[in-house]
Amino acid sequence: MPYTQDIVEEINILVRYNLSTTLEGIKVHKTAAPEIIAATRRLFDKGLVTLEDGGYLTDVGREAAEQAQAVLNLLTPS
Repeated sequence: MPYTQDIVEEINILVRYNLSTTLEGIKVHKTAAPEIIAATRRLFDKGLVTLEDGGYLTDVGREAAEQAQAVLNLLTPS
């Protein structure tokens, strides 16, 4: 099953998280592009982030972000 645009947008949010610390989250401002706001809200609805506008990763969100970042690293040329 190929990635949908919604999934790609959610993955793009997940790869923005700094995985070297649990003390750093993200904040998606209301002036952000509508697709970014919507993707972040979907991640919240799925239980991957703590706030509708980003916040911190939940345990399952951290796992998803680790996987997303690993795939990105594998597919990005050195």
